[in-house]
Amino acid sequence: MRTLALIKRIFFQMIRDKRALALMMVAPLLILTLLHYLFTGDSANPRIGVVNADSQIVKQLKNKDIIVKQYNEVTNTKKTLKNDDLDGFLEFQDNDIKLTLKNEDPSSTKALQMKIQQSIAAETAKKQVSNLTHFMGNIKSKLPNLPFTMETVNAPKVSTSYIYGSKDTTFFDILGPILVGYFVFFFVFLISGIALLKERTTGTLDRLIATPIQRRSIVFGYLLGYGLFAVIQTVIVVFYAVKILDIMLVGSLWNVIIINLVLALVALSLGILLSAFANSEFQMMQFIPIVIIPQAFFAGILPVDGMAGWLQVIAKCMPMYYGGNALQDIMYKGLGLRDISSDLLILLGFALVFIVLNIFVLKKYRKI
Repeated sequence: MRTLALIKRIFFQMIRDKRALALMMVAPLLILTLLHYLFTGDSANPRIGVVNADSQIVKQLKNKDIIVKQYNEVTNTKKTLKNDDLDGFLEFQDNDIKLTLKNEDPSSTKALQMKIQQSIAAETAKKQVSNLTHFMGNIKSKLPNLPFTMETVNAPKVSTSYIYGSKDTTFFDILGPILVGYFVFFFVFLISGIALLKERTTGTLDRLIATPIQRRSIVFGYLLGYGLFAVIQTVIVVFYAVKILDIMLVGSLWNVIIINLVLALVALSLGILLSAFANSEFQMMQFIPIVIIPQAFFAGILPVDGMAGWLQVIAKCMPMYYGGNALQDIMYKGLGLRDISSDLLILLGFALVFIVLNIFVLKKYRKI
């Protein structure tokens, strides 16, 4: 009987908690729907530039679903790759081919390299068959007047270079920087949200707002107080990832720390904001599948360019989209702060919006 009474109490408790019940039922459906559209979308076709390419080679490349842009002359291959948003560049010089790959995504780069090699091999084989046919014709016409020779076609020599990384670069070299930022974002959000929720449920916040202190002073006080521990956590995570786990770092370590500190500020202000809408740690945890898990999908782990248009719009509303991009640019590509200034400014904009919303949310506790 006591067990039945306990079951009955829990059942009615959950029925009364409409928000928790809705999140429990709806959140998995939202995540599954999001994953469905993320993994069933068409991937973007690779883009390459070519110079002095035979028309048949270009045709072979296009048959492999490669977008080909032809140039008459290029003086700076690296600059052309970046300015024209190309994935690779092919330069033909007699029987030598120079292939330059951007290598932003090692998995896609290896697939592109294989398609290019297959196209070149197919065209070489086609020429060999053509020469063999011509040779057989010569046999019939010149058999009484031996000797005669068949013209051979040598396979072209392809030399490959990379703008970012090398041929040994793996997908984890791209994933590592994103994970560093994501875990900083996740744990700062969780700890700050639950900590402020505890302040509220224990009555500490109510006693604080009963004093003449202004709302903005309360918000900045919590931000700076919890922010100190967020800074310590961020520095530990970054140093551990780079120095102990040996995650690839081409750029400056201090730039990585700056980006993660800005991400921590965004997570801190967001965690404090959402804690105002939770009445228990259980409800705070339920924000994770709605707010935190989607951040991972749009941070760069999956190529955003290949997503549907409406998913790309959602991606650009996620702080981790800009954080992941900035960390990849520093840790993998070796860029500087000036190159990622737009990402940092947008992240600071997110933090400012969340801070302002925090100040307004406190109105429901007290009007000053």
